[in-house]
Amino acid sequence: MHDDLIARATTWLTEDPDPDTRDELAQLIEAGDVEELKARFSGTLQFGTAGLRGELGAGPMRMNRTVVIRAAAGLAAYLRKHGNGNGLVVIGYDARHKSKDFAQDTAAVMTGAGLTAAVLPRPLPTPVLAYAIRHLGAVAGVEVTASHNPPRDNGYKVYLGDGSQIVPPADAEIAAEIEAIASLNDVPRPDAGWETLDDSVLDAYLARTDAVLAKNSPRTARTVYTAMHGVGRDTLLAAFARAGFPTPDLVAEQADPDPDFPTVAFPNPEEPGAMDLAFAKAHETDPDLIIANDPDADRCAVAVKDNGTWRMLSGDEVGSLLAAHLVTRGAQGTFAESIVSSSLLGRIAEKAGLPYEETLTGFKWIARVEGLRYGYEEALGYCVDPDGVRDKDGITAALLITELASELKEQGRTLPDLLDDLAVAHGLHATDQLAVRVEDLSIIARAMERLREHPPTELAGLPITRAEDLTRGTDRLPPTDGLRYTLTGARVVVRPSGTEPKLKCYLEVVIPVATHADLPTARAKATDLLATIKRDLSAAAGI
Repeated sequence: MHDDLIARATTWLTEDPDPDTRDELAQLIEAGDVEELKARFSGTLQFGTAGLRGELGAGPMRMNRTVVIRAAAGLAAYLRKHGNGNGLVVIGYDARHKSKDFAQDTAAVMTGAGLTAAVLPRPLPTPVLAYAIRHLGAVAGVEVTASHNPPRDNGYKVYLGDGSQIVPPADAEIAAEIEAIASLNDVPRPDAGWETLDDSVLDAYLARTDAVLAKNSPRTARTVYTAMHGVGRDTLLAAFARAGFPTPDLVAEQADPDPDFPTVAFPNPEEPGAMDLAFAKAHETDPDLIIANDPDADRCAVAVKDNGTWRMLSGDEVGSLLAAHLVTRGAQGTFAESIVSSSLLGRIAEKAGLPYEETLTGFKWIARVEGLRYGYEEALGYCVDPDGVRDKDGITAALLITELASELKEQGRTLPDLLDDLAVAHGLHATDQLAVRVEDLSIIARAMERLREHPPTELAGLPITRAEDLTRGTDRLPPTDGLRYTLTGARVVVRPSGTEPKLKCYLEVVIPVATHADLPTARAKATDLLATIKRDLSAAAGI
């Protein structure tokens, strides 16, 4: 076993084109570090519907140039097999460690395979890449990003020509093509032959951002903005300037791209502490709202002053505010969200007489809804211009929420005031999450198994009226690893995360509210119920 491990690592070493990972691996082999070698050679990073994502380093279980070249070659083979062998593949990348290298390698592989490749001019937001695919008539797109993962990670996200991320069976077919590559020496990689795009694609994207705003709407709301050490700042500032909003006050410490994300434990606006510097800036400048993007700027977080203190709005709150704003503006088309997002969107759509769809988790599903006008997911992802970007877009979402804040400001009102109105109109929809991060993935499998074998019959004293095992699929949804419980006045969905080592449980309670005066009591009741459901669910899952 030991000799076999060393042999596999040595073979890998002879093919590795990257001096950094070659040195790293040579040292591990020389030191005979069997445990570390086992961790890196115990399998291969699995190519799935999120593409690839993992820790940077040498070996098939890490993100590195060898793994990326194989992934690109597998994608090229898939495209050729599907009759797109001379099409264009457009490639974007963020500012993480190795992102540019991975983008260049992808361009070289595509060129060597007979496709045409074009690379965006510099690190840019993921939505710019998603836009470029359809704008340029590409057959596929690749974005090198690990979104809001820790600094040691990177990833590889694949889109097809419709501009949305891959879904089954494309992921499995691409994975099979990757598997079929015997050696890196079989993959032609010329030194040139692809195009580096100029700013015209970005300019076209920015021109398109104007379309999300209403003509002559008020543009007065003042913002504090953080790019969270990512690539959003320049694109967002350009979009805000075009729209005529006041220039956002930047959180200077987080404004420049930095792959080490020095001021945050996790570069995700949802994580505790990530927004502290933005709150500090807001105490200085007293804006109308705080906007944050995640590092690749496809998500948008919003914070508001509520009863004198700054607080983050949940993704569900922002999702329903944007929906209400679009309804007021007379938007037509289907409103869609994932099954783990708040059911309030369905109520808003129903009252407005608009079609409504629920999908599996992820924008790869939401973006495919027929006739989509607006889609959102509770993890801070919003698609407000599906004709331009078939994916979540943190730039256009920021524009739209700032327009809404401006309209309310003109009326002497705020975003929390509108949330109160929605609660009175449709019932208070309060959501929460129980997320358990694990080192050992078997803990997640055991929790799911336990819930399947011994399903709870009630949570927080509320009877479970319907329990669905989503691996069987439903009349509206394809199969996925998840459980959904419908309770009297509540809903719970449990699923393993697709991108992180986490078990995620999504909770929602709905409490009828007669008047604005009843809101404080309803909120207290909701908080209490959610806490009790969380406790009972933890016990049932053994976590």
